[in-house]
Amino acid sequence: MKNLLIFDFDGVIADSECIANAVLAEVVTELGVPTTLEDSYRLYMGKTFSGVVSKVETVIGRNLPINFRDDFQSRTIARFHEVLKFVEGAERFIDEFAHVPKCIASNSSPERLEACIDILGLHIAFEGNVFSASNVANGKPHPEIYLFAADKMETKPARSIVIEDSVSGVQAGISAGMTVIGLLAASHIQEGQREQLQAAGAHHVAATFEDAKAFINEFLTAS
Repeated sequence: MKNLLIFDFDGVIADSECIANAVLAEVVTELGVPTTLEDSYRLYMGKTFSGVVSKVETVIGRNLPINFRDDFQSRTIARFHEVLKFVEGAERFIDEFAHVPKCIASNSSPERLEACIDILGLHIAFEGNVFSASNVANGKPHPEIYLFAADKMETKPARSIVIEDSVSGVQAGISAGMTVIGLLAASHIQEGQREQLQAAGAHHVAATFEDAKAFINEFLTAS
């Protein structure tokens, strides 16, 4: 059976966490609770959108407006169109591993993923193999999205290697029985994140995509 590379998306391929969390900080501030970018990272990053909504409602002490999801999504995607870029090294890495089956498995919504993939020109590279937590009952840290992706790609979990930037994502990959690389290449990475990803069970923590290559090549050779 073939090997498989599974990429998380935000903070692994797209340097989007800093952008989305900046927008979220602005929105929560407008709702009456002053929020910095660092606050947004700490409180909301790595959650599914429903998890973000629940946490924001707790923080502001009331239910969010019914149009919050659509308004936040539109505002975030508009900002992506202005400033979204690849995580450093991601585009070259995807090209170098073009021969290896690959997919994206993300907690983000299909609409947000589609917009970002279009902005970054990734439709050909992933050939429709893009899976959202909305495809399953449980997002990360539950392993379901990764097991769903491996099943769709007709690969066993043990032959799959996950590239993740968040603790919840690493936990999901480990629970799915996959080999997991924690990646620290995006602009949102905070002090202590290496230790957090190691504690979550990452088999290897890489500061850059270049750093991840040797580990991945060894995995692919041994599998």
